[in-house]
Amino acid sequence: MSKEKGIPNTQELKMPKMGESITEGTIINWLVNEGDTFEEGDIILEVATDKVDNEVPAPVSGTLKEIVHKAKDVVPVGEVLAILEVSDEGKSKSKSESFSNKEKESHQEKEKIDTPKSSSKSSSSSTSTSSSTSTSTSISNSNTFFSPLIQSIAKEQHISFEELARIPATGHDGRLRKSDVFNYIEDGRPNKFAQLAAPQDPTAYRIPQLTFDKGKGKIIKMDRMRQMIADHMVYSTHTSPHVTAYVEADLTNMVNWRNANKKAFQEKYGERLTFTPLFVEAVAKAIKDFPNINASVDGANIIVKEDINIGMATALPSGNLIVPVVKNADQKDLKTLAENVNEMAGKARENKLTGDDVKGSTFTISNVGTFGSVMGTPIINQPEVAILALGIIKKRPEVIETEKGDEIAIRSMMYLSLSFDHRVVDGFLGGSFVRKVADYFEQFDADRTI
Repeated sequence: MSKEKGIPNTQELKMPKMGESITEGTIINWLVNEGDTFEEGDIILEVATDKVDNEVPAPVSGTLKEIVHKAKDVVPVGEVLAILEVSDEGKSKSKSESFSNKEKESHQEKEKIDTPKSSSKSSSSSTSTSSSTSTSTSISNSNTFFSPLIQSIAKEQHISFEELARIPATGHDGRLRKSDVFNYIEDGRPNKFAQLAAPQDPTAYRIPQLTFDKGKGKIIKMDRMRQMIADHMVYSTHTSPHVTAYVEADLTNMVNWRNANKKAFQEKYGERLTFTPLFVEAVAKAIKDFPNINASVDGANIIVKEDINIGMATALPSGNLIVPVVKNADQKDLKTLAENVNEMAGKARENKLTGDDVKGSTFTISNVGTFGSVMGTPIINQPEVAILALGIIKKRPEVIETEKGDEIAIRSMMYLSLSFDHRVVDGFLGGSFVRKVADYFEQFDADRTI
């Protein structure tokens, strides 16, 4: 429906969906202020989802009339970020995309209907808390609306709405953030027993309330990415009972082949031949042999993934860690794997990784040998069920069997360590898988052609 001349046409700018599993984003900063004009395609703001920063372009030309959510706000996908006043040029371009008056009224009516439902549910929980726990801790979170992500975490950690309401909130207008919940869990859930509940088993384990002297020194505030990594690591250790299996492998054939062919490989394909694509190739083969290691957990269900997408834990120039993904690694030849690995490594160094680059990993490898580590005990990259750490390749004297009998020879050796989720991966599967990866390393064809 067209607007009368002189009457401004407004349009809502909503938090875009930037990945299948992403339910919210954090506003990093606004690049346009209220009252500023912009052209269609101009970047209006930057949004962070998980570990990747995304730029949000203007859908039409116009003026930024009102900013609804400010920098550092955590906003669910689909929620209004700002109100745009569309220019005459933008009206014609966005006519087909804008709501009609009837659709707007329906949309607003739906919001009016939906909002009380979630808030009433939370309010009822808050009410029951205040009425039934007069001697317990008072509510510290005045905003009783909890996002779907917070509710999902609470369900997984068995945290009630009454307990959520007692968690100190640092979000906009008292909104409870993901990091608030994980910090609360890390602190031992001090308000867990502050509510009236059934008598506890006197033999049950109770988390001691300890106070530590954290000392004095230079205070370094975590950046946004480091906070996300911290949340992810704490969540993983709370979720998955970690077990680590170790094996060692003789990489002499692989090392000698790579040293002999890396120059010819680059001349032929224009790509550097590092060890990483060789490692990814072997891991993908082993996953096909043991597909249950390529899985995730959903409640009482195990989801065995059809795709084999290998994540590569990669250090950024800032020192933070990110996991770009080689998609369908089992379907690619060495040339394509080398192209993918080099591309991802280059993007990571230049901070140009996109949301798609770090999405969809089903199994992760971490080459701790890059930093000189002999071996490592990696933390599982949720929601996966295992992660493989590869130590430094080191020359050592080893006893080997020859036609003449046992002999001592200089061999290129590596330790492999697999951390796995013992809820669904038992010792047999975990041990067999990491041994199979080592076998593929050791059985590398020294006569392979590029």
